[in-house]
Amino acid sequence: MKALMVSVAVIAGLLGAPAIASATPAAPALSLPAPGGPLPIGLRTLHLTDQQRADPWVPEKRRELMVNVWYPAVPIGRAPLYMTEAESAAAVAGRKLDLPPDTLSKVRVHSRENAPSLPGRRPLVVLSPGAGNNRITLTSVAEHLASQGFVVAGVDHAYEAWATEFPDGLRQCVACGQQPDPWPAAIANRAIDTSFVVDTLLKDRRWSIDAGKIGMAGHSAGGSATAASMVSDRRIKAGVNVDGPFFGIVSLDRPFLLLTSPTGEKYYRESWNETWPRLTGPKKDFLVKDSGHSSVTDAAILVDQLGLRPHIPPAEVENQYGSIDSVKALKFFRDELSGFFKQWTAR
Repeated sequence: MKALMVSVAVIAGLLGAPAIASATPAAPALSLPAPGGPLPIGLRTLHLTDQQRADPWVPEKRRELMVNVWYPAVPIGRAPLYMTEAESAAAVAGRKLDLPPDTLSKVRVHSRENAPSLPGRRPLVVLSPGAGNNRITLTSVAEHLASQGFVVAGVDHAYEAWATEFPDGLRQCVACGQQPDPWPAAIANRAIDTSFVVDTLLKDRRWSIDAGKIGMAGHSAGGSATAASMVSDRRIKAGVNVDGPFFGIVSLDRPFLLLTSPTGEKYYRESWNETWPRLTGPKKDFLVKDSGHSSVTDAAILVDQLGLRPHIPPAEVENQYGSIDSVKALKFFRDELSGFFKQWTAR
């Protein structure tokens, strides 16, 4: 099945690119675009274990998730690492980048680690990354939403991403490259992950989340998971699918936004057309011209700051990043998502 080949044909990780030998001689200063909202941001990283479920990829273990929570916060404390040093070292070595191993852990972000939450009852947005991608690849989107007043939970679905650090060490992508196609079952399992995360956050007193104002968005497989999660959990009032196919029968009566790239149009349009009549709530389908499959992620920004585009095969550049300016593309996606969730979950 070609449905998720764009995300997992090459395990993209942070950079969304194949291995590159000696692409850059030194480590430049890397930073994400500043969020556009007025509120300062905090970040907490949670390690969650669902004791009621075995992990579908490693059945002898209980299902574990790493979750980043971004939220409006008192601006005190240190800046967090973009990714852990072990994750950075794995990414640099795996892609044969001529960079110090800790380069990608030092990407400048705009939150404060474990900062106290600002008072106020907040809407929640859950973010699910693409197949093979770590939760941190949606940091720019998450920070922007948090600066606008949302609590944002980025979920790492264990064994579905390149090297992700858990308390017991790095975990690799077990799902990637499996045959037969593992992703239909993975998407259904991500819906269960999502409900578990929502349950957990609603009980957590560090955030005052309004249970009636919950949205979800995802990239690629995460977009697929958004639709599946809305089907199984009616607490999710609105959803955004960025360039992901629909799996199975999806029928929804709540607001839904589909943002697509030319790459997605090539591979997923049949799935979108088949499902579209069954989306009976407010809906919008919008093609982002000249974008790539990964334009919503931090990857294009960092690839450009590292000067890697000339070292990536042209077809891969077109598929993943398109010809659109990466900063312009990210601004578009951040504005679209924040506007959508303000309209449908923050009222």
